[in-house]
Amino acid sequence: MTDTPAKPTRPAFLNGSVKRLLIDGQQVLAESGRTFHTINPATGQVLAEVALAEAVDIDKAVAAARRAFEGPWSKFTPFDRQAVLLRLADLLDENFDELAMLDTLDMGAPITATTSRRRRGIALLRYYAGLATSIQGHTIGNSQPGGIFTYTLKEPVGVVAAINPWNGPLGMAIWKIAPALAAGCTVVLKPAEQAPLSPLRLGELCLEAGIPSGVVNVVTGFGEAGAALAAHPGVDKIAFTGSTEVGQHIVRASAGNLKRVSVELGGKSPNIVFADADLDAAVPGAAMAVFLNSGQICSAGTRLFVERKIYEEFVERVAQFARSLKVGDPLDPTTQLGPLVSESQLTRVMGYLNAAQAEGARTAAGGTRLTETGLENGYFVAPTVFSQVSDNMSIAREEIFGPVISALPFDTIGETIQRGNDTPFGLGAGIWTRDTDKVQQITRGLRTGTVWVNCYGPMDPAVPFGGYKMSGYGRESGTEHMDEFLQTKSVWLKGNAHQI
Repeated sequence: MTDTPAKPTRPAFLNGSVKRLLIDGQQVLAESGRTFHTINPATGQVLAEVALAEAVDIDKAVAAARRAFEGPWSKFTPFDRQAVLLRLADLLDENFDELAMLDTLDMGAPITATTSRRRRGIALLRYYAGLATSIQGHTIGNSQPGGIFTYTLKEPVGVVAAINPWNGPLGMAIWKIAPALAAGCTVVLKPAEQAPLSPLRLGELCLEAGIPSGVVNVVTGFGEAGAALAAHPGVDKIAFTGSTEVGQHIVRASAGNLKRVSVELGGKSPNIVFADADLDAAVPGAAMAVFLNSGQICSAGTRLFVERKIYEEFVERVAQFARSLKVGDPLDPTTQLGPLVSESQLTRVMGYLNAAQAEGARTAAGGTRLTETGLENGYFVAPTVFSQVSDNMSIAREEIFGPVISALPFDTIGETIQRGNDTPFGLGAGIWTRDTDKVQQITRGLRTGTVWVNCYGPMDPAVPFGGYKMSGYGRESGTEHMDEFLQTKSVWLKGNAHQI
């Protein structure tokens, strides 16, 4: 008989104390003394009381980041920045089980999923640590008379406002902090109020790694805190991940001092399955392109286009796969899908399920809230597959951010390119086929930042990720990501060195 793995123990970080802001290397209460509760979405119970930052706290955090940028952090060489990032990677490894547990408790991802992200978190830190010593300008030949020598310098942009969503609290925090620090910037991180715990703990590890006070500040609060940070005249750049609606507000707020902005926003990604595909691989691939993280992934392949000749068979196989998934307590190592992050997100997703049925979609699997014993107080939704979906239905047009697949038949390559592009979004896409000509035609035809072929969703620190159209602009990961945090300065040098 095989022993069932034991549930992990409660992290020491959840010791009953108020979780404070991290400003200038100190853990402090909000100036107002106000707090808010972060909720376990699997049980509806309070996890922790967290300091509620407001505009005055944002002012303090930005001022601390500016002092650090112009002070001790400016004296760190590329080697020094690399060293502290590598030390942070080691500390992340040492403390990862605790951080993964915090993410599971705070936003509901199964513990097997959060613990599996260890490699990615460490890899991101080590990748950007390597880039810290690879920042280069260029010498440039020019056509001016008089022997003028020209070259460029790459310099850090300054104070960065990093504003993150709740669907990957730890990973998103690393993804913002690491390249900013590698470039020589300082950071004020505002995590989502639904899942602030692991970013606060990561802030503690930054100090332990030897990153000077004020270089990384973590301010927890609601949208008002994020808005104050986005509009703050002391911020030089905003790095935002979240909804398209909030991203538009961020861009407008940046106009006051013309901040640099990069935004990774929503998606409604097409996932295209041809009859010649390896269907045994495509079925779980298409299902988990949506059901992973309970559908709370911006690049989820929620519009499943299936070649008509295999449509009925393939949709039924995906529905069978959906019905086989275990939804439940995210601390149970056998759980495959956890709850949605909050009651408001549950209400949103249930609204789309009801609308789909009213508009005539057929429920092939799921379509309900799960309320059986043990789940009744959480925000659980069955993994759902809809067939007989038309392109104009709300479930096929709008980002749901839940475990909901809309399956649509298609007949031709040109049709699926046109329909795949018929969306304001352009973040991700998938193609399942054995035909390389189809791959080339569709890859070039789709207006989307990433295309996965015969797989869906893998990511790597070296490979850029970002969107087209209303899915945002700028890139994360890869050398392109570092460029988001660097300014280019041109230098014109005339005369001999001894004359200067």
